[in-house]
This record gives sequence, structure tokens and C-alpha cells, in this order.
Amino acid sequence: MASEEEAAAAGKLERFLQWLQVNKAELRGCNIKYCDQNKGFGVFSSNDVSDGVLLVVPLDLAITPMRVLQDPLIGPECRAMFEEGEVDDRYLDMLPSTFGNPLWFTDDELLELKGTTLYRATELQRKKLLSLYEDRAKGLVQKLLILDGDLEIEVCFEDFLWANSVFWTRALNIPLPRSYIFPQIQEDQDIQSSLNHDSGVSQSDISAGDLTDGKDEERSKVSGVDGQSNETVWVEGLVPGIDFCNHNLKAVATWEVDGTGMTIGVPQSMYLLSAEKTPFQMEKEITISYGNKGNEELLYLYGFVIDNNPDEYLMVHYPVEAIQNVPFADSKMQLLEAQKAEMRCLLPKRLLAHGFFPEGATSNDNNGKGKAEKICSFSWSGQRRMPSYINKLVFPEEFLTALRTIAMQEDELFKVTSFLEELVGSEGVRQPTDTEVKTAVWEACGDSGALQLLFDLLQTKVMDLEENSGTEDCDTELLEKAQDVKNVEQCESKDTDEPGHYKLISRNTWSSIVYRKGQKQLARLFLKEAEHALHLSLSEGG
Repeated sequence: MASEEEAAAAGKLERFLQWLQVNKAELRGCNIKYCDQNKGFGVFSSNDVSDGVLLVVPLDLAITPMRVLQDPLIGPECRAMFEEGEVDDRYLDMLPSTFGNPLWFTDDELLELKGTTLYRATELQRKKLLSLYEDRAKGLVQKLLILDGDLEIEVCFEDFLWANSVFWTRALNIPLPRSYIFPQIQEDQDIQSSLNHDSGVSQSDISAGDLTDGKDEERSKVSGVDGQSNETVWVEGLVPGIDFCNHNLKAVATWEVDGTGMTIGVPQSMYLLSAEKTPFQMEKEITISYGNKGNEELLYLYGFVIDNNPDEYLMVHYPVEAIQNVPFADSKMQLLEAQKAEMRCLLPKRLLAHGFFPEGATSNDNNGKGKAEKICSFSWSGQRRMPSYINKLVFPEEFLTALRTIAMQEDELFKVTSFLEELVGSEGVRQPTDTEVKTAVWEACGDSGALQLLFDLLQTKVMDLEENSGTEDCDTELLEKAQDVKNVEQCESKDTDEPGHYKLISRNTWSSIVYRKGQKQLARLFLKEAEHALHLSLSEGG
């Protein structure tokens, strides 16, 4: 079976490499090879290159939404993409047929995520994609098939789901010159100007670090624009060849764009650049970094997880709809808006290194420095004593600000109103700044109410995570006894719970257990931090 799989992959790879060569892509210091069913294809070193340039791909091969948006007649433009060879079957054949992200999970596999943030997010995304397919994509695809004469082909939601997954699991944020994204379709300059101004593409608000190790953001600037504008436009797109680079926490290469050809001799191209200080070992896999992402993001976007991920994080939020049920909801909503308070927060694992129970964790961040700078020059400010634990508190101040406001008692709300009236007058000659409102809330409330509410939220988080799958220890035991398999069918035929035997589980199930175990671990650790901070706050009269 493995030999048949490898033979089929070899055939696809040979055709794809021919296509790359025809379209003037250059494999200067690497080869593309088949890894396995889970990873698919990967990029591997082949020979030493003095300038570190491993792979060059002309950006004419890039597949971006702008290829469609350039022409108001979407059908002909989509057909032109295929007619011009921009999207070739030899590239499509190389792409995976299924994916490991939760959108592709079976119902039983999805249940493994129940209680996590990812479970609800997947349900919502499935509904959103199904609605998008029924309302927009289905009719467009049928139109394209009729225009192409492919009347016998039937499309379904799974095809749309495949296309969606292909794009968003492989896309890069590509910095391109505006003139390249919006080429002059006609000689008439007014049409060109209209295309440039009405595109609606977001610019310069997407970091290259989202899909690289962050070093590319400054270096991936495009030069040599055609005299119109040096403005850089960031566009999501697929770059055949470079998109076969797999992820690693310690990337050995980065990608960059050469607009003029001055760097690598090929204008308007993307290239893969070695980040190693020493020559590559032969046949070493060349990986890039998709960014500092926790398992929640990795599983949702790309379909894999990293055991003991150092970038793991926990998301905690206070439901906006729940505020309507608290006393003085309208007044508190106004205060929340005035403070620009955050109703949710991400708690990265690394924050624990600065907390009450670091457990040997290390970090170079100066987290907590300057937290005591809440005192302003108001007659009533600075009266509340700063707590002793201020520089050990690992929770974001923006989130604690929101929790202080939500947990506020009637007498505290009255104090806040009085403090602010002293600043702006009873007639409200001006609006207090967000800093002034935050200071007033801090003086009136302190930390105990916010920390009690935070403790309750984290305790609920732990209970939700453990309700369907047990404790972190249960997940550890499952992983110790488990051996992941390539498909569910194999799992069903070989499951065993006999002592001393492995229980075969699907790869998706294994990923789910690793992810939820990490969430349970973080929830427990942050709950411990919140509980200790609450005790200190109460003992200090906070």
C-alpha cells in the first residue's frame, strides 16, 4: 500500500516539477519530495548555494483573489486563469485531498473538542461556509462549468470546503507593489485609476510575521515599481513550490519578494532564503515558521498541533450578553466603552514565568514592570494603597479593567460617578479620558471584585473542559496508550483496550487530545494564579 502511495506521489511530483520548469521557477538549492500522508510534500536541501537562495518562483504563478477581482466579469476572468496556465492541473494534483483541521473532522472526532473554544468556533465556521456556498459559490461554479462546457461535472459543498481549506492552509501574506496587483488592463488611464481606487484591498495592516518568523516584515519590501506608486499592498495568495514548506518552531528559511530582480536576477518573484549560518546538510528538510501560534490556532488553520507547544495560550472572555443581567447594566456599559475595556484576553503560557508559581519557567520579558503607575494627580487618586502583588499579577490590565467594572457594587458605582464629577463638573463640560475613568474605577473598586469574577470564569473554563473528557491526567493516559493511525477505518478495525496494548486512534483524535490537554493544563495554572491573587487582595483589604 505504501509503495503504491509513494509511486502515485512520485508521478504527481514529476509532472509538477515539469510545470515549474516551464513557468521559469528555479530550484537552486533544494528539491521537493514526498514526506508521508500526514505532511504531504516538503522542501529539502540538495546542494550548497553561496547566496543562500534556495528556490525562486515568479509571482505570475501566485494565486490570489485579485486575479479574479481585476475584471468585473468574473466568469471570463476565472476561465482565463486556467487558459493562461496560472492554475495548472499539475499543481492541483499535488495538493492534499483532505485536511486535518476541524472542518474535516467526523462527528465523533469533533466531539473530542467539546468544551474547548475550538469546538464552538468550528460549528460556527461550518455554518458560515455552508451558507456562503449555497448563497454565492454554488451558482458561480455552475456558471463557470456551463461556460467551459463541463456539463457532466457535479459540484458539492465538499468541493467548496476543499478549495477553502487549500487556500487558507497554504496562503502567504505577500507584499506586492500596487501596480503589480492592479495592472493596466486597458490603455485608458481612467480605467486604471478606477481599478486602483475601488479595489478595497487592505494595505499594510497584515504582518508578514503571521506566516513567517517575523524577520521578513522589514526585508520583504518590493522595489522597482513602474513609476506609479511605491505603495506596498499585502495580498493573501498561494505561491506554488514555496507553499510546500512545512512548519517548524525553529525555521531554517524565510521567504522574500524581489520586485526589481536586483537581488536574485528574477524580477517580480518570491524566493526562499536560507536562515542558516552554516551550509545545509544534504537532504535536510527546509522549513519556515508560520508564526508564534498556539495549538488552538495551528489546529484550526493548518490541521496539526505541537506537543508541549511553548506558544500555547488560553482564551478567557466574559460574554457580552451576560452584562445585561448584572445590576446597573446600562451604567456599566457606558463605563466599559469609556475605558475601551477588553471583554476577552489571551493568556500565553509564557506569562506564568512572571507569576506566583513560575515552576522553573524562564522569560526575558519585563512583564509587570510599571504596573503600579496608576496614580494620577487628582485629589482623590493615590489614596488606595498599591497591592504588594502588583508585579506578580499575570493577567492583562485591560481585561481586569473590564472585570472591575462588571463586578462593581452600587456604592462603588456612586464613588466612580463622584470622582469623575470632580474632574469634569456636574454639568459635564467635557468628557473624561479613558485614563481618568480607569483611575476612578481603580480607586473605587480595587482588585478583589475583578479577581473574584476572574476566578469564577477560570473555574467555569476548567469545568467545561473536563465535563466531556475528564481531567488533564485522563488525556495524558490516553496519549500514553494511544498510537495514531492514518485513517479512521484502520482505527475501527484494530481498536483494543486490553492491558499492555496500544489503542489505535485517528490522527485527528490524537491532535484533539493534545490540544485539549494543553488547554486544561493552562486553565488550571491560571486558576491557581487567580486564586492566590484573590486571597492576597482580600487580606490586604483590596
